[in-house]
This record gives sequence, C-alpha cells and structure tokens, in this order.
Amino acid sequence: MKPLIVLLGVFAVSLLVMKLLYGTYECALSGRIAMFAMLIFSAMGHFAFTEGMTLMIPEFIPFKTATVYLTGIVEIIFAFGLLFPNYRTLTAWLLIVFLILVLPANIYASIKQIDYQKATFNGHGLTYLWFRIPLQIFFIVWTYLSAISKY
Repeated sequence: MKPLIVLLGVFAVSLLVMKLLYGTYECALSGRIAMFAMLIFSAMGHFAFTEGMTLMIPEFIPFKTATVYLTGIVEIIFAFGLLFPNYRTLTAWLLIVFLILVLPANIYASIKQIDYQKATFNGHGLTYLWFRIPLQIFFIVWTYLSAISKY
C-alpha cells in the first residue's frame, strides 16, 4: 500500500509542478518521476527489511540475502533508467519483466503469511494477494503508459 501512496502522491505533485512551470500537464514525465520515487522507496525496503525479505524467497533459491540486496540495487538502476530518454524504453521493458518475475515471491510470502517488515510469519496471508496481484498489474500498466506507449 505504501508504494502505491508514494506513486500516486508524487504523480499528483509532479503534475502540479509541471503545470505551474510549463503551463501544461506532462502525464508521461510525471508518471516516470512517480515510478522513480516509488522504486527508490521500494528499494530502501530491501536494505531496511533484509531479514524479512529473505523469508519471501523460496527455500530452493540460494544466496537469499544477496538476492534481496541485488534486487534492491536493480530497482535503483531501473528508477534512474526511466529518467534518461536514451534508456527509458529498454528500462521500462526490463522493469516490466522484473515486476512479473518478483510476483511469485509475493505469492510465496502470502502463502507463508510473511510479514517482511517484522520478519515474522504473522502476515496478512492469502487475502494480501487480492491487493498485491492487481497492484503489480497496475505497476506494469503504469510503466508501459509512462515510459513505452506513445499515447
């Protein structure tokens, strides 16, 4: 929920600033700025809640802590890549693939009832997926519309 609030809040502020500075709403640019902020916010969680995030990774995957750190770094790289026109489209496609690839970790965490912030097994469980799966799809569509689509 917090990443969504960051995304929408930064988007609204960015739209307003664009309107005040340039006299027009720059939806795609504001969308990329908002995704940048959301990715940076999300990446911070990889470093602040490493122990809990390692619980989200299935047992058969080795190097869990390194994977959590690496995915946090990848999110930071994606965040910056969205802001550079020469890298924007490639970054957006890679981000979409990344968002699809990490969805199973969220499903696994829900099944195991993991609360990644507290590193416990007292999370919201499967009900969380009713929010998380549509949210992940929303992030994918947002990325596509703000960084790939020529609407």
